[in-house]
Amino acid sequence: MSMFHLPSDHYVWPLWSAAFLIPWLIVYVRFPGQRQPMLWASLFTMPFGLTEPLFVPEYWMPPSLFDLAARTGFDIESLIFCFGIGGFASVSYNLLTRRTPLPVAPDERLQPLHRHHFKALAAPFVAFPALYFFPWNPIYPSILAMFVGALANVLCRPDLKGKTWIGGGLFLAYYALFLAGLELSAPGYIERVWNMEALSGWNVGFMPIEELLFAAGFGMYWAGVYEHFTWRKC
Repeated sequence: MSMFHLPSDHYVWPLWSAAFLIPWLIVYVRFPGQRQPMLWASLFTMPFGLTEPLFVPEYWMPPSLFDLAARTGFDIESLIFCFGIGGFASVSYNLLTRRTPLPVAPDERLQPLHRHHFKALAAPFVAFPALYFFPWNPIYPSILAMFVGALANVLCRPDLKGKTWIGGGLFLAYYALFLAGLELSAPGYIERVWNMEALSGWNVGFMPIEELLFAAGFGMYWAGVYEHFTWRKC
């Protein structure tokens, strides 16, 4: 048994979601140049925590504060989780390369590809409802929607291709570390809380492949969203 084993599953989701705020705060304090994209992305992604009823209990059933997830499908932790991962995913590439996004020149904005600018940004939000009603677990349309959005971003902004791929890989590694910490502190929690029978059954060790694919797709899409909205480039 791990020396970090939490005494009850009721502590896991609140503490795990809050743990994503620790690296967020460290980056925010130490790298002033990344504060604006971090805060912007976090505030933009946080409302997606309100989609939790789509995944409870079909994808998982985490014990939450005040038993909100079990009683309503909503929970506070999902808002915290989405806030933390959005900000980090948006700047991980910048931190690695030590690059600061620069404004796109006015003449570049007139290129034909930019006619599809907002279509590319909207791609995952169009794809998800179109895919949601197929007879499968809601995590799969979520994953596909993120990859559709990432592909649309790259087609519209080829200059963001490197950031998209590398950002996805960085966030995948980052998220896998948090999954490892989850298993270390609460052995067997994933098997107890995730609806494993409704998933593919493909795992990387103790990690469901669905979690890793979601992390990769999320990281790829959000790596370039700030640049899209604010007309910036690396």
